[in-house]
Amino acid sequence: MKSNVNTNLKDELPDSPRRLRADDCVVVDKPRLVRSQIGAGVGNFMEWYDVGVYGYLATTMAQVFTAGMGETVGLLVTLFGFAVSFLVRPLGGMILGPLGDRIGRRSVMLFTIMMMATATVLIGCLPGANSIGIWAVVLLYVLRMVQGFSTGGEYAGAATYVSEYAPDRSRGVWTSLLNSGSQLGFAAGAGVVAATTAISTNLWGENAMVDGAWRIPFLFALVLGIASLLVRNGITESPSFEKAREVKEKPGTSRIFVRHNLRNVIRYYWPQIVIGIAIIGADGACSYTLTSYMPTYLETQIGMATVHTATATVVILLMQAVLLPISAKISDRIGRRPMYFCAAISNLILLIPAFVLFHTGSLWGLYAGLILIMIPGTMYLSINAAVQSELFPTASRYAGVGLTQNFAVSIIGGTVPLISQLLVDITGNSYVPAFYVMFFSVLAIVATLFLRESAGRPLIGSVPVVATRREAVQLEKGQDEDESIDTSTMLLN
Repeated sequence: MKSNVNTNLKDELPDSPRRLRADDCVVVDKPRLVRSQIGAGVGNFMEWYDVGVYGYLATTMAQVFTAGMGETVGLLVTLFGFAVSFLVRPLGGMILGPLGDRIGRRSVMLFTIMMMATATVLIGCLPGANSIGIWAVVLLYVLRMVQGFSTGGEYAGAATYVSEYAPDRSRGVWTSLLNSGSQLGFAAGAGVVAATTAISTNLWGENAMVDGAWRIPFLFALVLGIASLLVRNGITESPSFEKAREVKEKPGTSRIFVRHNLRNVIRYYWPQIVIGIAIIGADGACSYTLTSYMPTYLETQIGMATVHTATATVVILLMQAVLLPISAKISDRIGRRPMYFCAAISNLILLIPAFVLFHTGSLWGLYAGLILIMIPGTMYLSINAAVQSELFPTASRYAGVGLTQNFAVSIIGGTVPLISQLLVDITGNSYVPAFYVMFFSVLAIVATLFLRESAGRPLIGSVPVVATRREAVQLEKGQDEDESIDTSTMLLN
């Protein structure tokens, strides 16, 4: 049985691990897996609903919360409100991740969904700058920080949870559905903004959104939050976590089976963290350009109407939601590394043509350009949840994913709208956002060279998870020739 773990873990593994038996494997209960998938996915839907609403209301909220600051400064201040929530996400990951490894994935995810929904609804209740001046922006930032803190534990928990429930051979597909839900959430947010804008302006005039209709999409989060909480309350803890929680540290126990604090997670798993930040950062730069910066860019640089940009993004994200599991299924067969190489190279080839199409100012150019950005973004996004979970052992997975995901998304993805707009303002070059995204794809290519192939392999620190009893028997019989089986990384009784 060949070892498939990272070299910085091998010195902690036993010399003569026990052989795998069919009874050691976890056979998936399909109905429970589906319930768990839905329960985990509702949080990502809720998170991206908020991102979509804020992104598409950026210009409107600039008028409401930064009145008197000037158009350019006001827009930057509002976009910083988008960035500030992401800057807080690492703190949420550093606190909620280790907590999830200690008390369970499900308990932390219940907490994050409550916090997220409450903050979103409260934003819809805030007074504007005309009522309380600069305090309007301050309160907006505070609530955005609360959202960021909760999100810091949300996606990491959902990715960890679903990856531990899913069969090893189809982990990419199951975890990709989280991101399909995220895209649907963003599309829902953009769609609610578009519908609210169309209806309110038709009923109350062109200034209806600024006058108060902007609150409706945020207040709608109350309904979504209650529904999400009820769904999530019905899921059970992941079997891999339950087994890992039973391990008691004693002399000779491999560190991959021990739950570590944040300091030791960084100490032992820093190579995985660096690789993860690079590849997740490339995805973040691409995804947040498509979802969060393009509305502002297309309206300010190209002069397109909000209704057209919102409609186009909804269509593109619905397409992406469908394509994500297809791309993930391919990665389950050919591997994660080939998919990352394809994503990065495609980004380098397609970004500039996409921006050229935007500058035609036509509707067909709008859709064609968004599709070109969406293609590499889909390849990135389809496997990121799986790969992050595959980087870290079960006992410390929530903490490792929380740290890696949130630093990458916060430093790179969440700042894309702000930095891209600053670069455009400073350089006067409307193509510079494309070069900014392409830079991170170059870093991803380098990181992928050091990435361990993990498609179809059991998660480190867990026993194999299979779809049928027959598959478990086949693993027992063929373990000597199967390079994906390394019993030294499994919790075997």
